[in-house]
Amino acid sequence: MSVKIFQCKKQFKLESGKRLKKLHIAYHTFGKLNADKSNVVWVCHALTANSDVFDWWKGLFGENDLFNPEEYFIVCANILGSPYGTTNPLSVNETTKQPYYLSFPKFSVRDMVEAHKLLAQHLAIDNIEVLIGGSLGGQQALEWSVSEADRIKNLIVLATNAQHSAWGIAFNESQRLAIETDRTFYTQEATGGQKGLKTARSMALLSYRTYNCYADKQKEASNDVIDLFKSSSYQNYQGEKLVKRFNAYSYWYLTKAMDSHNLGRGRTSVEAALASIKANTLVIGITSDILFPRHEQKFIAKHIREAEYYEIDSLYGHDGFLLEVEKLKNIISKFLREKALEKAQSSLQVA
Repeated sequence: MSVKIFQCKKQFKLESGKRLKKLHIAYHTFGKLNADKSNVVWVCHALTANSDVFDWWKGLFGENDLFNPEEYFIVCANILGSPYGTTNPLSVNETTKQPYYLSFPKFSVRDMVEAHKLLAQHLAIDNIEVLIGGSLGGQQALEWSVSEADRIKNLIVLATNAQHSAWGIAFNESQRLAIETDRTFYTQEATGGQKGLKTARSMALLSYRTYNCYADKQKEASNDVIDLFKSSSYQNYQGEKLVKRFNAYSYWYLTKAMDSHNLGRGRTSVEAALASIKANTLVIGITSDILFPRHEQKFIAKHIREAEYYEIDSLYGHDGFLLEVEKLKNIISKFLREKALEKAQSSLQVA
């Protein structure tokens, strides 16, 4: 399925008050919208993912998976600032006719959600049956569920939080410092900051995985190794892999946007914002996650009415929300079956 592009005809106003001309949103859809438009599954993706959810969340999304195009109309939009087709720092500034680079206006998670809403309107989607996202994707899903409480029927968030933590912001700032030490970041070239981005990705991996994961997956076969360790090669490989598919400017801006996440901003409180969510809510934490510790997910579940909380054991830490698909499939399918049964019973009682 090829990527599609939606162009917003009006200027897009950001939370900061600044505006973007000709906002483009890249997105994928799978399946067809049913007659009563009750089969929409909207996926909010994480930091460096793209809109092809069938590519990066296999096992949950696919032809024969839990969320399949035979049953659901699946939508995933590339977020604002990301380099996979949506307007981002390498896009051309309509005023200067040159790429934005570091003149791109700063944006927030709320701005990402406002862009999602424009796309939903374009696709004639009134209600969303299932809104799902992990990490930064979960932050978007929560923000959307607060800002349009009546639109979201079932909310599933994984390894995320209601307000980005000082710990998470510190990790992001450290990665940005690494990018900024690369002099090429300021050269106004598409390849600027690549060495810094490689270093930033290596740093990020330490927050995505765990001590035990490295001990298990990167263990040396011999006691005689004194250089070129497996874990060293792994860090280099993962850094180079991201450089080949991403850019330092998008990464810098997106981490800033993640830092901005706070459901309480401009509202009574974080707790009150969560309490305003009307969707049937499933919150999933990962026992070994050090970036989004499970107490953050427990906090979300505590303050959303009748929210259900589950956690999974995983060797992989934060990345478990992408890798532990069989465990997630069991939890999510059970939740959706129960909510569908409750809905059917409620309809019978009304009748």
